[in-house]
Amino acid sequence: MKIEALPKIVGVAASWLTTILVVIIFVDVVRRYLFDATAVWMLDLEWHLFAAVFLLGAAYTLGEDKHVRVDVFYNNFSKKKKAWINIIGTVFLLIPWALLIVTKSFNYAMNSWYIREGSAEPDGLGARYIIKFVIVIGFILLLIQAFTVLYKNIRTLRT
Repeated sequence: MKIEALPKIVGVAASWLTTILVVIIFVDVVRRYLFDATAVWMLDLEWHLFAAVFLLGAAYTLGEDKHVRVDVFYNNFSKKKKAWINIIGTVFLLIPWALLIVTKSFNYAMNSWYIREGSAEPDGLGARYIIKFVIVIGFILLLIQAFTVLYKNIRTLRT
């Protein structure tokens, strides 16, 4: 497996978390409205799954060129002009910010691991450090995808 395939594999796998998330939210809503009961751990799990979908799916979205962009002008540009914009954005915005987030979030996750951080709520999920490490993983995947995008756009300029 080539490393540039990793964001796509993880992104497709993460997309299945949305199905799990919908089921958990459905069960939570049914419990809340029919039985007047809710569980803090379910709310925590909903937030964790939502975060995981977003963080693990971002690189896949970038790779598929489906991320948010101001398309008013971009759509009318030539392939070479689009490539230049993508290169400049990737080199000066995406890569530096992703590197910063990886380094800072790694320390954040490690501190959480050291203290074995759990939910602030009594019945919440334990092991909050797991979702904090997902931040690191998500941005590493985004960096991998950024270099893939950079490579593809440089190739576009050369042809």
